[in-house]
Amino acid sequence: MTKRLIAGTALALMAATAVSAQDGITITTYGGAFGEALNESLAKPFTAETGIPAMMVDNSDPPAKLKAEVEAGNVTGNVFDVEQSDVIRLCDEGLIEPIDPAMLAPGADGSTAEDDYLPQALHECATAIMVWATVIAYDVGAFDTAPAKVADFFDLENFPGKRGIIKRPKYALEFALLGDGVAPDEVYDVLSTPEGVDRAFAKLESIKDQVVWWEAGAQAPQLLADGEVAMTLAYNGRIFDAMVGEGKNFGFVWDGANLDMDYWVIPKGAPNMEAAQKFIAFASDPARQADLSKYIAYGPPRKSAAPSVGTYKDGTTEMAPYLPTTPENAESALVNDAGFWADHGTELTERFNAWLAG
Repeated sequence: MTKRLIAGTALALMAATAVSAQDGITITTYGGAFGEALNESLAKPFTAETGIPAMMVDNSDPPAKLKAEVEAGNVTGNVFDVEQSDVIRLCDEGLIEPIDPAMLAPGADGSTAEDDYLPQALHECATAIMVWATVIAYDVGAFDTAPAKVADFFDLENFPGKRGIIKRPKYALEFALLGDGVAPDEVYDVLSTPEGVDRAFAKLESIKDQVVWWEAGAQAPQLLADGEVAMTLAYNGRIFDAMVGEGKNFGFVWDGANLDMDYWVIPKGAPNMEAAQKFIAFASDPARQADLSKYIAYGPPRKSAAPSVGTYKDGTTEMAPYLPTTPENAESALVNDAGFWADHGTELTERFNAWLAG
């Protein structure tokens, strides 16, 4: 096992070195179904069109990898996929390069990038890749009546079985308040108070002994498939891939979905800067963003891309019902507040970890 791991690591390093030597780029993402979708919809077409090699690199924590490389003065990655709260933090710390909206593709209707991207999709140091959601996913065979509300997740009497929850305060705490009856547009106001934080933890405490905690996105659908949980928080794209791509008998609930975005960023001092910028410009094209939704159920962050979203790669499954950006799916959703987590993430993570250990 150790020899295989060492050999695999060596091969990955050799491949990355080879890409760099050819003035190519590495694209570091969270991997899984999303990484595969990015490879098919963006990385491969980018190489075919420009001749610039683009290699996908899977990592469980791309922001941490980026930060470590920049602070060590040994930046090897070119383009990274990070979440919105990480964008704010990394930009404030001077760890990522600015991105000029003028370099991005115009909208399908000829509009500028600034006018075409959704609110919060453009940042001085980043540009959104897609819109995704953390949702309730469940084993269809586990219940006589399907869950339909966030409150059902916390109702162990009518919906018995173990629950899966992401092992971090972000998403878990908001979800707890939604389950306790707080309206989506009031969640962050409540969570900004000591009483609100206590309330969120109390709600989680009510089911703590029935929770299986997960950390990597691939774990949530696997927990359902293995029968270890009956319901779990999960990334909607992972559950869609399991349902449609693998034929799993899962369902998911849009009530209380936590909408968020992932972003492209370039590390400060990254090698092959021009090639990295070309990739981000390529990936900003509305047609490319619509094509990404053919491979995974994440919505495009550009308004003019939405009409071009069609069917899944199987050619028959319409994607709109599965996208978090579809109006009826977003009706009772919570939009994640990256600024809140940039300000309060450290203290809430400390309390969350202490609560888990208690």
